[in-house]
Amino acid sequence: MKSYRKELWFHIPTRRELRNITPEVDACLRESGIQEGLALVNAMHITASVFINDDERGLHQDYDDWLEELAPHEPISQYRHNRTGEDNGDAHLKRQIMGREVVVAVTEGRLDFGPWEQIFYGEFDGRRRKRVLVKIIGE
Repeated sequence: MKSYRKELWFHIPTRRELRNITPEVDACLRESGIQEGLALVNAMHITASVFINDDERGLHQDYDDWLEELAPHEPISQYRHNRTGEDNGDAHLKRQIMGREVVVAVTEGRLDFGPWEQIFYGEFDGRRRKRVLVKIIGE
C-alpha cells in the first residue's frame, strides 16, 4: 500500500469564504500515483472546514446566510470564548456545523464523486495563512 501526504496552504483575505479546492485535491491524487484507495481532506485549523457539496453560487450564499443566522459574528460579546481576547467564537461554531474533513473513494485514479459533488474549503476566520491536509492511501 502507498501513502501520500501534502499540505495545501490558503490565505483568505476576508473573514469568510467558501472555496472549491477540488482541482488542488485532483492534482494531489495525480501526483500520488494512487489508482485505488481513499483520499482524506481535512482542515488543520479549528475555525475552518472541509465539506462536499455543489459548486453553485446561490447555494454558497445560502450557506453564508444560514451560518450567520445560526452563529452570528456580532455582537462578539455573546460568546464566552471571546472573553479570552479573541473575536472568533462564531467561527468555531460554524466549523463544527460544516465539519472538519471529507473522505472520498479513489477509483481508477479519479475522485469517485456523485453528481455535482465537489470539495470545498470553508473559511470562517480568515485573513491569515491556514492549511488543509490531503492524505491519500491505496494502491
